[in-house]
Amino acid sequence: MSSSTPIPTDLLVPTAKGLYCERGGFFIDPRRPVARAITTHAHTDHAPPGCDQYVCTPRTADLIRSRYGPEQNFLTLEWGTQHQFGEVMVSLHPAGHIMGSAQIRIEALDGGPVWVVTGDCKDDDDPTTEAFESVPCDVLIIESTFGLPIYHWPEPETVLSQINDWWATNADQERTCVVMTYAVGKAQRLLAGLDPNIGPIGIHGALVGPTEVYRAAGIELPETIRAGRDTATELQGRGIIVCPPSAAGTPWIRRFSGKDGMETAFASGWMAVRGRQRWRGVDRGFILSDHADWNGLLNIVRNSKAKRVGVTHGSTEAFSRYLQEFEGLESFVLGDQRATSDGDDG
Repeated sequence: MSSSTPIPTDLLVPTAKGLYCERGGFFIDPRRPVARAITTHAHTDHAPPGCDQYVCTPRTADLIRSRYGPEQNFLTLEWGTQHQFGEVMVSLHPAGHIMGSAQIRIEALDGGPVWVVTGDCKDDDDPTTEAFESVPCDVLIIESTFGLPIYHWPEPETVLSQINDWWATNADQERTCVVMTYAVGKAQRLLAGLDPNIGPIGIHGALVGPTEVYRAAGIELPETIRAGRDTATELQGRGIIVCPPSAAGTPWIRRFSGKDGMETAFASGWMAVRGRQRWRGVDRGFILSDHADWNGLLNIVRNSKAKRVGVTHGSTEAFSRYLQEFEGLESFVLGDQRATSDGDDG
């Protein structure tokens, strides 16, 4: 590049299809199918079906195959391995959101600011995913799903203990328990904390494929059975069933009612907000999230050492303003770069 040609400072720009890197010829978590998508993780609002190529971690590729079929085209990158796309180098680093989820580090070959896109992320301990890695950068693009100070998560082990106690109490009354949560990532985190000594654990068909991918990756999960007509009698009364929110109120769910009926619950970070449990129409709400809470987001920003922070999705205006006024950072709202959500409930 000649000295008369300015070096671009913004490696990523928002477009109708999502964040685009012209110098690398790729989109990050596009809204709709593109030629090359660098994919932070396997939720469909970050990995839409139909892309010509997905660039991601091997575990994310396995989860995408379980959802879209084996014919997808992947370029998989191991943690920290640099790969050149056009005029930039890209590497993937653990985001802590779900198994295989990655932050994307981008650096131009001719220098300039280093960019990192977190995707969905959390820095809490979680035995079902790789631990979050702080990646130093100049510009950080972070998702602020729970970017308000009202969001503070209890310890996950405390919440999982509460779920087991709730299940055991209902099992003693021959009342079936049903927990609704997102099918990929959150469901497996929940399963990992359930006590199989209480009773049988059933899972909705939407959870079967992803759960088997987790098992194949060496994640320890209790024995489960596919909840359906053939297993209804086994699950009624003493069982707990984990299913996506879309199963609520369906004939499928009603067949599992025990002698004393059933109790339903929702596991999500949104349960920290008064009224959300009532809005979901469930008996119990458990605060269990695969996203960073307020303190987690601030820790991620601070540890990145970034001087510019772009905020996308969720409480963008409030979180960006806080970073400007109280953290002294140059912060800007990037807008919602995500595709339509397929039920990622937080």
